[in-house]
Amino acid sequence: MNNICRPYTQEEVFYLDTNSENNLDTRGVPIIGLTSEEVRERIDKGLTNHTDISTQKTVGQIVKSNLLTYFNLIFLILTVLLCIVGSFRNLTFLPVIIGNTVIGIFQELRAKKTLDKMSMLNAPHSIVVRDGEQQQIQSEELVKDDIIILSAGNQICADATVLSGSISVNEALLTGESDEIKKKSGDRLMSGSFVVSGQCYAKLDKVGNESYISQLTAQAKAMGDGEQSEMIRYINKLVKWVGIIIIPVGIILFCQAYIMNGETFKKSVVSMVAAVLGMIPEGLYLLTTVALALSTIRLAKKQVLLHDMKSIETLARVDVLCVDKTGTITEPGMQVTELVISGRCGDAEMDKRAFAHLLADYSAVIEDNNATMEAIRAYVAKNEIEKGSRTLLKTQPFTSANKYSKVSFVEGDYMLGAPEFIMKDRYEDISEEIEEYQSKGYRVLLMAESGEDSIGSVRPLGGISPIGYIVLSNPIRENAESTFTYFKEQGVAIKVISGDNPATVSEVAKRAGIDGAENYVDASTLASEKDITEAVDKYTVFGRVTPKQKQLIVRALQKQKHTVAMTGDGVNDILAMKDADCSIAMASGSEAAAQAAQTVLLDSDFGRMPYVVFEGRQVVNNIQRSASLFLVKNIFSLLMAIFSAIFAITYPLEPSQISLISMFTIGLPGFLLALEPNRNRIEGNFMVNVMLKALPAGLTDVLSVGALVICGQVFNLPSEDIATAGTMLLAVVGFMIIIKISHPFNKMKYGVLLINIIGLLFCGLFLGRLFAIESISNICFLLMVVFAFAAESMFRYLTLFVEKLSSFFGDEKNRKKIKRKIRKYNIFK
Repeated sequence: MNNICRPYTQEEVFYLDTNSENNLDTRGVPIIGLTSEEVRERIDKGLTNHTDISTQKTVGQIVKSNLLTYFNLIFLILTVLLCIVGSFRNLTFLPVIIGNTVIGIFQELRAKKTLDKMSMLNAPHSIVVRDGEQQQIQSEELVKDDIIILSAGNQICADATVLSGSISVNEALLTGESDEIKKKSGDRLMSGSFVVSGQCYAKLDKVGNESYISQLTAQAKAMGDGEQSEMIRYINKLVKWVGIIIIPVGIILFCQAYIMNGETFKKSVVSMVAAVLGMIPEGLYLLTTVALALSTIRLAKKQVLLHDMKSIETLARVDVLCVDKTGTITEPGMQVTELVISGRCGDAEMDKRAFAHLLADYSAVIEDNNATMEAIRAYVAKNEIEKGSRTLLKTQPFTSANKYSKVSFVEGDYMLGAPEFIMKDRYEDISEEIEEYQSKGYRVLLMAESGEDSIGSVRPLGGISPIGYIVLSNPIRENAESTFTYFKEQGVAIKVISGDNPATVSEVAKRAGIDGAENYVDASTLASEKDITEAVDKYTVFGRVTPKQKQLIVRALQKQKHTVAMTGDGVNDILAMKDADCSIAMASGSEAAAQAAQTVLLDSDFGRMPYVVFEGRQVVNNIQRSASLFLVKNIFSLLMAIFSAIFAITYPLEPSQISLISMFTIGLPGFLLALEPNRNRIEGNFMVNVMLKALPAGLTDVLSVGALVICGQVFNLPSEDIATAGTMLLAVVGFMIIIKISHPFNKMKYGVLLINIIGLLFCGLFLGRLFAIESISNICFLLMVVFAFAAESMFRYLTLFVEKLSSFFGDEKNRKKIKRKIRKYNIFK
């Protein structure tokens, strides 16, 4: 047969229905595929499946995103202004900004390098026919016109045309439609869809950037970065509003100082720069970037690959975890425990030996390569069961919708799959025989003589005759019980969603220590979305679930305001994983599931999940805590700028003093505290939590420094003295909030507090001139001490007031009362 350089004729396509093990078509002629020379020609022409369209940042994009930012432009303008007026000592913020940029670039590049290495290990592979031999290569090394073999679980890596065989594909990731579509010879395959069942040979038509999935990716990339996590979304909003506010505020302060207060041009610029500098959260982005990058690297060392950084935060917020039985609760492999002849078998000659030979014939011709069929083939091989002499007519592979497969021989037609779906309303005839095994947690498949004859005409349902049962077992993972105990302690509800018999799944879930596992339901009885919505409240275990129902269960939980994570390892889990807030795949499962998931457990160890959740909680809780430190400075600087404008005074601090306070009461403690282990569950809104911690300290700063400035004017104190005293006052309040957010204290937190106090004292005593720390008069010192004591009481009472206010509005009853009053007095109503 000629190779694929020219189109196949209809006769050749017919003969391509092959024995894929030795690359022979039905005439015994080898399938050659492309030759090595033809592959090289296509590589030289750039006709490979490699794509440069990616949602991940390139090295250039990482450097650009850290270097060419709006705030870096503001810092550049401030630097130029300070240089123009000759105030070089106030450039102390520059090393911090440069350090932030360099560290941010370094950590992102480090994380990218780690993820790239892991992605290579988990890269999709394809079986291709070249030079008449099957080869397994990375999918991006395929070239145009290659012939590949597709089977259940494969994700279609490039646009192709079916040459021979037939498969059922799911295009839900592309079209949103969950129906399984039958593809036969001559039909088109779209990249990004995945194979549900069957096996075929396909010729690649469009590869690389020309493929359908690449076009979609390019469109998605052009539309933006997509959905962001709550934490990143609020940080971006904060940065956006700060970026808008600083320009008019800076102009107003400069004009007031220079025109209204008659200050020198230098003094006006310096005071304006100090105010603007205080409003910019320059370290917050770096803190977030570094924390996420370090977390990504730590997870990578635990064999956890993140396709989406957002999943770190989402997993930390999860309160419902949906898991599949096979590959998650149990080990991924299955094994045949026993063959049992049905008491309803009408064939007097059928015994275990004859049943085993029938099973050998069946497994040899069916295209399925799922875990169940692999276990049956392993059983046949281990027991050296020889195939019979049955002659094949046609096959119908297993699908998640039907839950059985069919094979037609000249000698008879047979079905293999879920007993309930094969027997339908006659299931009660055999239920007692099966329950004995299901109650022990075994999975039971039924082999039955089909209700169809060899040419496909349907006999009455009564024509289905049970033959025997294949009893399979899945050993439960060693760490399953401890893993589910952890989630129970953390308040995370477990929902087991499986295609197996609900009684079997329930028994396995009980043995794995899942709370409420005795509450189970057969999903085939849930006829509507309303039924599913009611069921998610009542049941823990869902059996006989179709892929579409898995998706509906996830959506029902989300409508009830739950944050849902979905784990799985097969193509039947992909729809639910796609809709879940966070998706986790086992690398030992189907390639399509691993590529669709946000998080991949490369060693397929579900016991890693507590560590992944812990990582997420550590990142979000610590960033949330440290962000409150940054926000204190922003609140103070903004309100102080407004205070200065209202009372027509010059902004009292200098940029170098703002830099000193930022370094030892915000930046350094914020980064050190972000490294602390933190297992607390994340609760509430990110920005609300940050504001509740930052607002009392920010208000205390404004009130105490504002009062100090007013008193300084009353006593005619020099502005330099007021600025120095104000800096010390800010330091005192800064350490107050560090103490507040550090409770409960441990050795690390004591160390962080001590290091920053020593650092501030050292800079004040030995580098005072650099940071504009001057010796102050006795009266100014006395005022500073008085306001420091007043600040402590003020901070304590403001904190109590804000907490009480938060508790009041956080109560559901109070919120409803307020809403009713708003509606009652709404003048527009």
